[in-house]
Parts: sequence; C-alpha cells; structure tokens
Amino acid sequence: MNPTAIPWFLYAVWNATVFALYGADKKKAAKGEWRISEKTLLLAAFCFGGTGAFLGMLAFRHKTKHTAFTVLVPLFAFAGLGVMIWLTGRTSI
Repeated sequence: MNPTAIPWFLYAVWNATVFALYGADKKKAAKGEWRISEKTLLLAAFCFGGTGAFLGMLAFRHKTKHTAFTVLVPLFAFAGLGVMIWLTGRTSI
C-alpha cells in the first residue's frame, strides 16, 4: 500500500464523520431536540474536518446563515486540504 494512502483514508473517514455530525445536528434542530453546540461543530471543522463540514452545510442547508460558519468552514476546508497535500507530497487528490 502506498504510504500516502493511509493519511488520505483517515482524512476521508474523519470528513465523513463531520458530515454526519452536521446532518445529525440539522435533524435534531428540525425535531426541536438537544443540539450539538456551534463550538463543537466549528472545532470538528477546524481539526481537518472542513471539507465534511462544508459539504454538510450544503447538503443539509445547515448553518448557512451564520457568518462564522460561512467564512470559517470554507477556510478550514481549503487549509485542511492544503496541509494534507503538503504533508503527503501529493499534487493530485
């Protein structure tokens, strides 16, 4: 196995988890149930989950009216991808 495949696999799994986290929070919001804090959602995005968070925002139409999310989540997504590319030395994803 290519040694750079493992970090990308972990990155994909983490971003799928963050995507599901955003979906779960949207579902809880619709039902009026206990919510996942905005701090937790942003922290998950910051910790290399920006791509999953961004896709979750788009897919679930969640947190799209919050300035902190519309600015920070795309920034975290691009930064996370940039760091992953730099760490693994890959020029293509």
